[in-house]
Amino acid sequence: MASSALLAVAIGTQAHAQSRAATTAAASNTIEELVVTAEKRSQSLQDVPVAVSAFTSERRDLIGITTVTDLTNFTPGLEYNAQNDRNTLRGVGRNTNVHAAEGSVAQYSDGIYTSSTVEAGKTPLFVDRIEVLRGPQGTLYGRNSIGGAINIISKRPTEDWYAEVRGQVQNYGHTILEGAVSGPTMIPGVLFRAAVGWDKQTEGWLKNTVPGQPNEGNIIDTKIWEVQLAFKPNDKFDGWAKLSGIDWHNQGGGPGSRSTYTKVNFLPGTNGPNVVVNGTNVALPAFLQNSATNPITFPTYQAVNAGITLNPGYACLPTAATGVTGIITAGGLSVAQACQQAAQNDPRSFTSAVPYNVKLTATTIFSSEWNYHFDKMDLKYVVGGTHYHYHLEGPTPVEQAPITQFQLPFVAGNTVIPGVLGAAGTVNPRYAFKYEEKENWISNELNLASSGEGALQWIVGAYYYKENYTQPVSTRLPDQTGKVTNGPFLTNAVCPFTSPACPALAGNNYIYDDKPELEITSKAAFAQIDWKFAENWKTTLGIRYTADHKFGKESVRLLCFDVPGCAGPPERFTNFIIDLSQLPSVISGYIPGGPGAPGTPGVSSLTTVDPATGFATRRYDNKWSATTGTAGIQWTPDSDTMLYGRYSRGYKAGGFRIGIDTVLGALPNTNPEHADAFELGLKKDFGRTFQANVALFHYSYNDAQIPITVAATAGGLAQAQSIFYNIPKSITQGFELETTWQPIDHLQILFNYSYLDAHVEQSKGVIDPADPAALDPAARPIITQAACLAAVGTAAACSADIWTTGLPNGGFQRGQDLSGQSLPNAPKNKVALNVNYTWVMDAGSLTASASYVWRSEQYGSIFNRSYYKAPSYDQVDVRATWKSTDKKYAIIGFIRNLTDTVGYEGGAGAGRRNGVVAAYVTGPNPAGGSATTQIPIIQGIASSYTITPPRTYGIELQYKFF
Repeated sequence: MASSALLAVAIGTQAHAQSRAATTAAASNTIEELVVTAEKRSQSLQDVPVAVSAFTSERRDLIGITTVTDLTNFTPGLEYNAQNDRNTLRGVGRNTNVHAAEGSVAQYSDGIYTSSTVEAGKTPLFVDRIEVLRGPQGTLYGRNSIGGAINIISKRPTEDWYAEVRGQVQNYGHTILEGAVSGPTMIPGVLFRAAVGWDKQTEGWLKNTVPGQPNEGNIIDTKIWEVQLAFKPNDKFDGWAKLSGIDWHNQGGGPGSRSTYTKVNFLPGTNGPNVVVNGTNVALPAFLQNSATNPITFPTYQAVNAGITLNPGYACLPTAATGVTGIITAGGLSVAQACQQAAQNDPRSFTSAVPYNVKLTATTIFSSEWNYHFDKMDLKYVVGGTHYHYHLEGPTPVEQAPITQFQLPFVAGNTVIPGVLGAAGTVNPRYAFKYEEKENWISNELNLASSGEGALQWIVGAYYYKENYTQPVSTRLPDQTGKVTNGPFLTNAVCPFTSPACPALAGNNYIYDDKPELEITSKAAFAQIDWKFAENWKTTLGIRYTADHKFGKESVRLLCFDVPGCAGPPERFTNFIIDLSQLPSVISGYIPGGPGAPGTPGVSSLTTVDPATGFATRRYDNKWSATTGTAGIQWTPDSDTMLYGRYSRGYKAGGFRIGIDTVLGALPNTNPEHADAFELGLKKDFGRTFQANVALFHYSYNDAQIPITVAATAGGLAQAQSIFYNIPKSITQGFELETTWQPIDHLQILFNYSYLDAHVEQSKGVIDPADPAALDPAARPIITQAACLAAVGTAAACSADIWTTGLPNGGFQRGQDLSGQSLPNAPKNKVALNVNYTWVMDAGSLTASASYVWRSEQYGSIFNRSYYKAPSYDQVDVRATWKSTDKKYAIIGFIRNLTDTVGYEGGAGAGRRNGVVAAYVTGPNPAGGSATTQIPIIQGIASSYTITPPRTYGIELQYKFF
């Protein structure tokens, strides 16, 4: 845990901050210089007129930065969610994993752009330095760096022989083994480095209460390797190349796996004991009402709104009411046990019959840098790329009762069609998803930079990036054979584009199958000058032009199994399957001039159906461009003081909301983001014992891309609206302080504080997916219920919400005024403190280190409601390091999260639990209805929290052979 103010401590540097073996500043009581390349040339950190936090491998070892989450603790404004690999910097960041719309913080590994933050979590054996540049980097970095950039710089080959091994043992069966060797080769002017690492944990820190099912929480088996060559045939030319590979065969661990817990909240006013159906007030029995006296931890309605399969928790209702028989649970649990989600009362327990699995296979990364040195300028070419294949499997929804089979009853009016429909109503509801990312990208940058010591320094360059990816996602009923595997369909009338029949099923039990493919290109040219126009004054001017192009297609097939809203009550039809892929009310783009057809931004073709596979396909194409840049001035009145002011213009390309959770939506396009950022900063050394860096900033942030999915709530078959909503205007502003103090020999105190006010300035009419009727006491609807009632039957009609009909102010979806709401994952306050003391002895040195971090509450949504809020939390880490005098070995003991607190890696996600049951379950039939009329019910709002690891402890041994 360190920062720009912290990392300048103790470590001598070479031109590119390659660390020398040196006595630490904690022992010598001085704060020495750290050289970084944040502006693509070597500079002292204290001379860079940008807010930068830098982390050397030595400092990470000393204080204990082993993960990206650790990195955030001492980096002002930086947040990271390891569960979904998303980062945020000063309130600007990534809010989705849809690759058609990238993140807002750029990651560069050895100068090569990457969309993932995972590489920043590589151990200090592999990484020499990490630099976090805060604020838009609109000139030198450009591509999607509207929030900032993270530079990861590898350790490089050495001229002298070096070899080191490291081993680590922790609780939870966690072991880490790694080693590296470096030195000269037999070829003059050529150096090499090779390194390998293996990280394995066998016991999860999240406990599954289902017998026979695995625990989860960082159960990992990951391997990494790399080889490097450095070339210097003469003084004019040098080069460097690295080839590395990563392999994950994890269970419940790694990005995408379970690290959340869900708690259901009953919010008065958002649901009630009665619901109005066909004008009849239907009283809901107590067993359907979620309340403090009857907590329903798994949903128990028959089918969720807009669902395409039946809900396992339906078997949790009293069988005397539902008529359900033949209930089978996972692991031999009683029905009562299977119907209680353990996470409701213990955030580190859960109840699930569908495990997570995470893999990263055949992933190879190439990076290289080639330099030619002219007399007063350097020509540099940075080229590299990645082949990446990520796999994720798990439950969907995450919260489903571990019930694997039940039998539906026959009710009055049931119709069995012999030879067409299968066995009477046997349901195997276990529901799982499979998700992949298959990507290839190449990044090229050519720049020419001045290398002299004159008053005018300059750099010009060109950049080209190309990526192609597929991001298939599917859901399936793994245990449901028969209808889902082979059909036939209940009716072919829903397939007008392949008449007279719906295409045959593939036999893989997939209910939803989406295959987006996209090509992305980005081109840019840039220039920047730094002019020292007076003895103590320097100005910076930079400009960049970027052009982005994205095009591709998306193919989807969507089925529906046994869900009442698709064809009628399963109690009347027994098992049935329906193909929804050719219904214009569900899939957009079939009708020329209609929703989602050409003419809609980003859509380049009508939706068509492949008669052989049944997949509906639509194409996308769009281009965006922007001119960005920077202008700044800095004043250096003395060698220990630097003040700067800077303006930066940032840009992030537009994109598409496709794949993952969509079905060819009506509004797939999203506009680009722009930011105008102003920053004032002070970097000050007080002698050799105290250092303080201060930054004040203000952004005008336009068109932030926020994913919003609002299900249709009027009943019947209709498409959910899944879009990237562009917030018209937001403001992000704040204050950041980073300090290092060494009051006496061997004692070092590091302190950071940051205040962040990131909020929506202008936005109206957005619907809260967890509260579409805007019934929460904190909601600010822009239209009244009376106005919605008056508009019924007109073009201005509000969308109905049958789940809240009869409630005060209910019955309609109502958009809200979001002005003043905090942006997602932007805690207002962060505090970090580290104290370390070194005892120097003849045999070596012993350093004791203790860190304390605290951050305030934060929201996971642009709707600042209680159900989206993650509480404030703090954490204490302690660490002791013994180093021998000859620097050959070190022994480190550590405890992370000493007090075993529950921390939060971001704001909470939330969703309304609403679905339907048949009228025979609730009681008398509503007017004009029957025993199978669908009754809408709400069972609270479920909040999901991504949590930090529990207390972990271990010991590490490091040994250098030479």
